[in-house]
Amino acid sequence: MIPRIHQQGSNALGLLHYLYGKGTHEEHIDPHLVASFDGMAPDPGRDPSVTKKDLQHLLDQTLSLLDADRRPDKYVWHCSVRAAPDDPILSDEQWGDIARRMVAATGIDPGDGAGCRWAAVRHADDHIHIIATLVREDGRRPDHHRSGKRAQAECRLIEKELGLHQVAPGDSTAAKRATSAERHKAERQGRERPAREELRETVRRAVAGASSEEEFFDRLAAAGLLIRKRVAPSGDLLGYKVALPDDRNGEKEPVFYAGSTLAADLSLPRIRERWTLPGEAAASADGSRPEQPVLPDVTGPAFARHRATAATWQALLIIDNGDDGAAAAQIAAAGEVLDALAKTSAAHTRAELREAAFVFERASRSHVKAVRGHDRALRQAARDLVHSGPALGRGEDGATTAMLIDMAFFLAIAAANWHAKKHHSQQAAAAQQAAEHLRAAYQAAAAESMAVLRQRGQRLALRARQRQADLLREVLPDLAARVQVEPGWTALAATLDDARKAGHDPGALLTEAARRRELDTATFISDVLVWRLRRSAHLPALPESSRETPAPGSRRQGLSAPSTPLPQGTVNHSSRRR
Repeated sequence: MIPRIHQQGSNALGLLHYLYGKGTHEEHIDPHLVASFDGMAPDPGRDPSVTKKDLQHLLDQTLSLLDADRRPDKYVWHCSVRAAPDDPILSDEQWGDIARRMVAATGIDPGDGAGCRWAAVRHADDHIHIIATLVREDGRRPDHHRSGKRAQAECRLIEKELGLHQVAPGDSTAAKRATSAERHKAERQGRERPAREELRETVRRAVAGASSEEEFFDRLAAAGLLIRKRVAPSGDLLGYKVALPDDRNGEKEPVFYAGSTLAADLSLPRIRERWTLPGEAAASADGSRPEQPVLPDVTGPAFARHRATAATWQALLIIDNGDDGAAAAQIAAAGEVLDALAKTSAAHTRAELREAAFVFERASRSHVKAVRGHDRALRQAARDLVHSGPALGRGEDGATTAMLIDMAFFLAIAAANWHAKKHHSQQAAAAQQAAEHLRAAYQAAAAESMAVLRQRGQRLALRARQRQADLLREVLPDLAARVQVEPGWTALAATLDDARKAGHDPGALLTEAARRRELDTATFISDVLVWRLRRSAHLPALPESSRETPAPGSRRQGLSAPSTPLPQGTVNHSSRRR
């Protein structure tokens, strides 16, 4: 159950016209009162002799208790309360009780006999609107400070008492939601998302892997955004705003959003923190900073994905074993990698990767302060992905994409576990949802490359396959039988043979790959081991000799389940935005 305190207004009659009207798309059905301050307010929805002005006059009577110069300009309080889509339809009596609890919890009508006048209107099955006048019966102003937090806390109690879907409690680190007006505007214009959300996603992609303000603003301009910079009299850049070219207000002017209003970590000062490591001189006004040693330039998408996979594995270890500040930095930077991956991957994986990056954004922020510097490898990986350009969905590009998505999946699970242990419920749920999208993306990315590797394994000599089977039983005696009946067993056999031919000890590699994280909860253990072995042995994700086209009807492989059981409190379901 989601409560929302809307912006205070000065036109009660206008709000009543909306609540009792047909709605933007005629979605309002049978508008009527379910509760009011005295239980006897007239209802223009059910009583034809009553007008909306009659109800407005009753609600506003307390304004007459104040002199004209003491009356507040913004005196209309508006709160909506919405049930979850999978909640049962509540009765008018239940919604009325919810309304009374909300006005009491928020301080609008605390039950002292002199509260504000209010009315609750229901015009749909799943939500109500509460309108109130912010002057009490005794002429005083109500104590509704922090009414949003108080409403959230009351909704958590109502959910438990009524057996409704329990929303994860927040911690005030989430990005600001689009307003109802912004959502309705997006619907009218046929947009997939409100302008605020579209801008936030575009800015996040622009900052992913960027190394200077110049590069950041160049990316914003290349994405087609309108940019307005805030410059001090000294010439220093203080902030920025962005707008979609076709998002206009009533005066046909672009609607600009400051970076800080899109998300706290997208303000210019917070973005600059990514470009200055501890102990370095602060970035100057033009975004320049001291020269830093850099890794060799990437030579293509496959190499960028190989290096990003290695950086992701190291980040996963830090999240599992590092201190809180380092872990928070890795999780924040992981969002940049997902943004960069979504931007540069092939079309058949891009939609799921985009959704993964979109929902993981919530997991990237918490009250645990990220210690910058620890995220350097992941930020470099994001930069490599962007600068290497789009990857093909086949061959080595496709195989390395599958390898990276596989590792990103486990990083998302590690982030979900970490947040759950810290009781960051919303972040844990977001990371788990991102993992589900990554699972789907992996299935699309790995189908061809796993089919090719399986074919190579099927062509191994009988003696070679038997050698790999004996090795598997020796290293993983409890799991060998299960692995050998999986579709990916022959791909694993081919990978072990490749490692032997490359001069590695297959037994030692397999032992190390199995030791890193437990395997018995995996859906396809063979898939997990294939990518771990090929990465740790520095083998090509798809050998040159194996770039054949897979046989028609080759079975698509699914990503393994989480290698580490989720702690209690981690949400384990997918939330898809379509």
